[in-house]
Amino acid sequence: MTRDIRERLAEHGIRLKDYAAGEHVTTCPECSHARKKKTDPCLSVKIDGEGGATWICHHCDMTGNVPCFEKPHKWKRPTLPEKPKKSDAMYDWFKGRGISRETVDAAGCYATEEYYGSDKKSCVAFPYRLDGKPVNVKYRTRDKQFKQTQGAQRTLYNIDNVTGDEIVFVEGEMDVLALWEAGIKNAVSLPDGAPKEAKFRDDDKRFEALRNCLPKLEGVTKVIIATDSDEPGQALAAELAHRFGKDRCWRGMWDEATKDANAVLKAWGKETLKASIEDAEPWPIDGVYRFEDFGSAVLDMYHGRGPQPVRIGIDGLDDFYKVMPGTFHIVTGIPNHGKSNFLEQITMTLAEKHGWKFGIFSPEHKPAQYASRLLEKHLKKPFYDGPNPRMTPEEITSGLEYVNRHFYYITSNDHTPTIDWILEKAQLSCLKYGIKGLVIDPYNEIEAGRKKNQTETEFVSQLISKIKRFCRTHDVTVWVVAHPAKMHRDQNGDQPMPDLYSISGSAHWFNKADMGLIVHRNFEEKTTAVAISKVKEIPAWGCTGKLTFWFDGAHRVYKPSGAF
Repeated sequence: MTRDIRERLAEHGIRLKDYAAGEHVTTCPECSHARKKKTDPCLSVKIDGEGGATWICHHCDMTGNVPCFEKPHKWKRPTLPEKPKKSDAMYDWFKGRGISRETVDAAGCYATEEYYGSDKKSCVAFPYRLDGKPVNVKYRTRDKQFKQTQGAQRTLYNIDNVTGDEIVFVEGEMDVLALWEAGIKNAVSLPDGAPKEAKFRDDDKRFEALRNCLPKLEGVTKVIIATDSDEPGQALAAELAHRFGKDRCWRGMWDEATKDANAVLKAWGKETLKASIEDAEPWPIDGVYRFEDFGSAVLDMYHGRGPQPVRIGIDGLDDFYKVMPGTFHIVTGIPNHGKSNFLEQITMTLAEKHGWKFGIFSPEHKPAQYASRLLEKHLKKPFYDGPNPRMTPEEITSGLEYVNRHFYYITSNDHTPTIDWILEKAQLSCLKYGIKGLVIDPYNEIEAGRKKNQTETEFVSQLISKIKRFCRTHDVTVWVVAHPAKMHRDQNGDQPMPDLYSISGSAHWFNKADMGLIVHRNFEEKTTAVAISKVKEIPAWGCTGKLTFWFDGAHRVYKPSGAF
């Protein structure tokens, strides 16, 4: 932990004499170099006992934190027997399922006895290993009763055999061993089986094993999903495709008679089983299909099943503007008219009312600055001193704990990121943290990297296509803030509200967006107009219109003043 916190603080220019939990003081990386007393320790740093830290400068008021994203776990590690029992009865049981003694021994399975309630029963043990070390043991009786090491770390069964860029997901340990028997050793299964239905919840404990195995999954580019053909198996397949992204998923299918890999091995043998995996088809994302392929999706939409537009929870806005998961939103407005501020209220409200998590790429704001803006929206108090009571240091500490759970700051210190780099980090954040939204604010901070002879219009069209593909494959909603081209003042010296066609670079911002917002401040009347100028699906996702808000400075939020 000590080395980790040292490196994370160093990224912010903060260096301490020691890194033990407690209070520390040092020089401020923001202001000390510009002051006469350069060695004045004006920065207070508090390191907690879980690998996180917060700081505040008593001279320039710079604040920030490096959070402990995940509390350290005290996993219970199982102790495997030095001489595991491997009876003839056990080998015969596996043989009846088409699995040889050699495969059983290679996987380390053994016979044992475990208590199921008050009854002690004979069972087969399936050791789970991670980096060669046992981390869990799953036990199975002849009548399919299961249990695991209590308090063990959840990992994927057989994950250590995934060494390349391809992985096969099946539904249980016996299916993993069946594929092993057929020569496919890169198959894995989740320890807790398949869900009854797909809910796509980022906090679903069933998929904790994916997060714990993330270092081994980052290099995977092809995911073959060969779960059971029944409803739970299909639900598991949908959950896995949602988490990995449909663009890198393939589907291995079983018929109703042989509903899983082990059944195929028993009925048809190794070659047929191996061919079933080799013949897996790309997940249907792009291409040509018959409409009957989407019959169930049409009925789901009709009956309100599956992803639905979300009412954000902002008074006055909800009837005009809803958020459909997996859509692309463009936000524009004249600089300093409040478009970022209004978008921050949208994301914070989605976090508070619906539990959403967000990736944030906002290079115009330092992480500490962006955190202060989010704190204002969450605590409903000013961060800085002024006419209204500001938040206290204790409230900041408590508020940061909430912000840390729902917002993840994406940044690069050594280069201007491309859209590909940003979406790659967002994809990993989707898998590890379960983000449902991504904010890119603003567009002009993305590395253009245009090809020779490529116009800006062509570049913008390609960039939006990449974002929308990311939206579809990961069911993540993306907001991009883009400035309008230079606006001319009218005869009264006022700048009129722009439209989506005014955005600098290309008309594609309007043409290809699913939803479009324009934020425009009337400084004389002290109001802010929000125009919903593009709604792809009316009325399901809302409707076009214009609303007026006023900014409550005491609570740092926009409140409606009418719609027309």
